[in-house]
Amino acid sequence: MRVWVEDVHRHVESEVTLRGWLYGRRSSGKLHFLQLRDGTGTIQCVVFVKDVAPEVFERAGHVAQESSIEVTGTVRADARSPLGFELAVKDVRVVQEATDYPITPKEHGPAFLLDHRHLWLRSSRQHAIMRVRASVVRACRDYFDSRGFTLIDAPIFTPAACEGTTTLFEVGYFDDKAYLTQSGQLYMEAAAMAFGKAYCFGPTFRAEKSKTRRHLTEFWMIEPEVAFADLDDDMALAEDFLVEVVGRVVGERAAELALLERDTTLLAKVQKPFPRVSYEEALALLASKDKPVAFGDDLGADEETVLSEQFDRPVMVHRYPAASKAFYMKQDPADARLALCVDVLAPEGYGEIIGGGQREDDLAALEARIQAHGLPEEAFRWYLDLRRYGSVPHAGFGMGIERMVAWLCGLHHVRETIPFPRMLERLTP
Repeated sequence: MRVWVEDVHRHVESEVTLRGWLYGRRSSGKLHFLQLRDGTGTIQCVVFVKDVAPEVFERAGHVAQESSIEVTGTVRADARSPLGFELAVKDVRVVQEATDYPITPKEHGPAFLLDHRHLWLRSSRQHAIMRVRASVVRACRDYFDSRGFTLIDAPIFTPAACEGTTTLFEVGYFDDKAYLTQSGQLYMEAAAMAFGKAYCFGPTFRAEKSKTRRHLTEFWMIEPEVAFADLDDDMALAEDFLVEVVGRVVGERAAELALLERDTTLLAKVQKPFPRVSYEEALALLASKDKPVAFGDDLGADEETVLSEQFDRPVMVHRYPAASKAFYMKQDPADARLALCVDVLAPEGYGEIIGGGQREDDLAALEARIQAHGLPEEAFRWYLDLRRYGSVPHAGFGMGIERMVAWLCGLHHVRETIPFPRMLERLTP
């Protein structure tokens, strides 16, 4: 009977067949210890010379790393095993013999590992990260699905910029040209006017010539949008969402986080309420830490790190200068210099993980902002219709999956948080 490694606990003292790949092997005289992985887990398979045919023992002693194999034997409980079980082998069959597997147990540099990303994904560390990522995605979807949000897919090809014309990837589109989406937000505003509460989840693209540890040219975002919501509503939603997702992932992926040596006591502090700091309060705090920032300047990675170090949980920085924000951000009626926006900064120097705010719902004001930003009005005619026909206050945000995973796993660089990273100088594999 063929079973998966994660299910062997149901078959103690039964004979089963496991199929997978040889993760490692060591020998000790009359014993071979094969580490078999099948994607659901890794189990030690013990080959004793007296329990198998001579040719099977010989085969088990020479099979190479990452060869695909089929192993048959009896499941036994073993308290010494990390899994709690091992397999007493009766037969080993080689499906395909791998030779000269390039990723050996020695240390390899990041460039080498990224060149072999298609193989690097097989390592236990990368398994742990990808499983955390899967839990983050599932928790995000479950959060919104269980609260009456409707999933609406936003297009990948768009006619114009959402976040800024300097970071667009232009592509040919028959006799015209299009751009890879920077965000699904504008389309979610249309969805919110139709469904009240909507969200999208998909890839987004930014042609930023940046080599920092926080940036990718292709990344995934989840973006909710809510009708009849203001900035305070938006911050409350972001706060509640983050608390639930972090708690869910820490609970589901304790083993993976332990393998990554992540200190989860820091993540356990992610509880409501989050501190709320205005942009101007943030400037004063930074000045007191010898990190002065001029009014109107955006906060860089260093400044965000200093701010986050003052708190033991995510901090919400709100009401940035309107001039530094996207055209669709609503101005603060109490101070026209400011936008009704918020960035959520993760602790430990991981920077912005959520960005959002209240959208401009007045037609004339939005038309003026489009003109001021030098954007093509024709491309936004449909977007302006949302202000012509039943406009209401509305708000939303976007959360990047990769930065969230980097924070939860305690990773230095976001390149490990996505199966096949795309960066300034990397398009393969």
